[in-house]
Amino acid sequence: MTLQNRVTPFGEIVAIAQRGLFTGNRGIIHDPATRTLLKRRWTSKAWIICACDFKGVRREVMTGHSWTELFFLDEAVALAAGHRPCFFCRRPQAEQFRACFPAEQPSAPEIDARLHAERLENGQKRLHPMDGPPSALPDGAVVAVGVDAYTMRNGRAHRWTVDGYAPAQYLDHADSLLTPPSTIMALRAGYSPVFHPSIDTRLP
Repeated sequence: MTLQNRVTPFGEIVAIAQRGLFTGNRGIIHDPATRTLLKRRWTSKAWIICACDFKGVRREVMTGHSWTELFFLDEAVALAAGHRPCFFCRRPQAEQFRACFPAEQPSAPEIDARLHAERLENGQKRLHPMDGPPSALPDGAVVAVGVDAYTMRNGRAHRWTVDGYAPAQYLDHADSLLTPPSTIMALRAGYSPVFHPSIDTRLP
């Protein structure tokens, strides 16, 4: 049974068989009896990115009255969806993200509040305007062209698919920016996201 717990760069939670590098959550948004999602898509402003393997703990996905386990292809996708590193299981990365975040030593709730305002608009994924070519964006930024999402790395665009990333290509323009502006600033300031190994910077 494929559960509805994979997150796309657009922040949608879908049922696909994709194997990703990270888990995370937005609070409790599932019914443990049926292992299906409720109508709400978050119950907390703390949208986090967690390690799939932490101190040998193994969770039964979507079975308890605890947080709803969501999964992401990689950290760039999770950041684009509006999540940030967890201060519990990914403390070093969370501290690096905080240090690069455009605020003076913000607390986790302050980061969450700012990202929440940037990731949503009227309850839907907020799309941000482009202020230059995609190639000028930092590594890990994700842009949208129509219904497709592209992760940028070394000036090349990598289209997100249910099977991983498509081969690298040049992208002259994009319709909008999926990654929240504050996260873009953190990427520019030196935060280094983890990429899925299907990313290949060689052009076909």
